[in-house]
Amino acid sequence: MSTSERNSSGSESNLSFSERHYFSSYDHFGIHEEMLKDETRTLSYRNAIYQNSHMFRGKVVLDVGCGTGILSMFAARAGAKHVIGVDMSTIIDMAKRIVDLNGLSDKITLLKGKMEEVVLPFDKVDIIISEWMGYFLLYESMLDTVLYARDRYLVSDGLIFPDRATLHLAAIEDGDYKEEKIGFWSDVYGFDYSPFQEVALREPLVDTVDMKAVVTDSAEILDLDLYTVQKSDLEFSKDFAIKARRNDFVHAFIAWFDIEFSKCHKPIRFSTGPHAKYTHWKQTVFYTRDTLTINYGEVITGRLTNKPNDHNPRDLDISIDYDFEPEGDESRRSSSHCQYKMC
Repeated sequence: MSTSERNSSGSESNLSFSERHYFSSYDHFGIHEEMLKDETRTLSYRNAIYQNSHMFRGKVVLDVGCGTGILSMFAARAGAKHVIGVDMSTIIDMAKRIVDLNGLSDKITLLKGKMEEVVLPFDKVDIIISEWMGYFLLYESMLDTVLYARDRYLVSDGLIFPDRATLHLAAIEDGDYKEEKIGFWSDVYGFDYSPFQEVALREPLVDTVDMKAVVTDSAEILDLDLYTVQKSDLEFSKDFAIKARRNDFVHAFIAWFDIEFSKCHKPIRFSTGPHAKYTHWKQTVFYTRDTLTINYGEVITGRLTNKPNDHNPRDLDISIDYDFEPEGDESRRSSSHCQYKMC
């Protein structure tokens, strides 16, 4: 994944350049190490599977984008009849060694290739598991592929783990870092580099935001039910209204997502928000040109629009239009159209 971070981290001939770049990015050990060490992520999946082994016992399970095979092995240990893991990345070669080392080769079949092109050893599957989420939920995500697998392979009463995702938006005070990231370009060793400010403003930042920086309440801007969502639903516009919790300044909007395994005997959820335990997804920060001076109870209204980029559908074109109209104080009024690209 290649969007900006404050703290960084079939036959291939049939793939486009953007697809080759995406899949090759998952060849690297470090990405998988980061995901496996994300306990919020990995333990949520393990708990959802192990605590509901009665749902997996004797079932055929499909792991979409299986990576190192950890979810496939969870499902096999939970009693699945057979697990098929599919991944385009060469990490699947290491996954095969791991599966064999753990004595699960008779329970797990790993296939290298695109989900849309591989031939599964079963006509239908009972359960789909996948860790498909990207930054801002949808950036470089595999949701399109999960939806294809759902429509092509899942039995009519089959299960999807997880099956619910919601995306949220709030506003934050982040003056010091905004000055470091954006203001820096106004004077670079005595030279005016201000054209770079526009470039910096258009690129969202993936970072961990302290809950104390959050100035407003949050608004839900997307709610996905994986049993019914269609690919067309991933291009959306949603109005929002967020209310200030205190007197402060607003320098940016942030977004995060929550995930739910709702079909479990006891539903399991986790959040990637600033109020929750750290995850490798962190939060996504969208800086604004203007700084808003906001008082307790005042409301910022707006509309967020998201669509896959025309040239690379794994990238996102995002716009945030907002209006801030404090009653009786024209000097603090502000409205803007902010355009971003996650790439």
